[in-house]
Amino acid sequence: MEGRRPSTMRDRKAPKVKSTLDPESEAWRRLPWRKFEQHVYRIQKRIYRASQRGNTRAVQKLQKLLMKSEAARLLAVRRVSQDNQGKKTAGIDGVKNLQPHQRKQVAHLIHPKHWPRKAKPVRRVLIPKPGKDEKRPLGIPTMYERARQCLAKSALEPEWEARFETNSYGFRPGRSCHDAIAAIFIDICQKAKYVFDADIRGCFDHAS
Repeated sequence: MEGRRPSTMRDRKAPKVKSTLDPESEAWRRLPWRKFEQHVYRIQKRIYRASQRGNTRAVQKLQKLLMKSEAARLLAVRRVSQDNQGKKTAGIDGVKNLQPHQRKQVAHLIHPKHWPRKAKPVRRVLIPKPGKDEKRPLGIPTMYERARQCLAKSALEPEWEARFETNSYGFRPGRSCHDAIAAIFIDICQKAKYVFDADIRGCFDHAS
């Protein structure tokens, strides 16, 4: 048919549909997370130095300041609901995914003035031990309790990091089993020494 332009590949493509962004998700993403981390780190550094000096009063004041800080509370919620590996594991309340408005609510509720007198019970799950037929019990707290624990950890960790033994490597930031192996090698490479290996059977399974 005369006068009709032949169709091109561009004409035959389906029009692109622009996905509308959720305003709450976008607002949560645009929070100044870098500034929050810097603010929390500055207070943690002051706690560490006060603990080194043995100034218990200053340590406690700074810990209270940190736990009341909005930056620390928002970071704690983001860590347990987005960053941590077990972020989609639900507690007894069944909640395993927080929406942006729920994250802000939790950040408000974990302020120390809102803390309940008693923590919520954990969900007990039996998980298999590696290479064995036995299973060990694992307690899974609710998302709210995990955020509260993360907030408390951020305040307590710098105090005790200043007091821990030099050759302590368990559950410490910036340390791993490789550091422990390296320390053992440096200590025993010059001359032969005795190594004491202890296996406390079911210690953490039955500890109350």
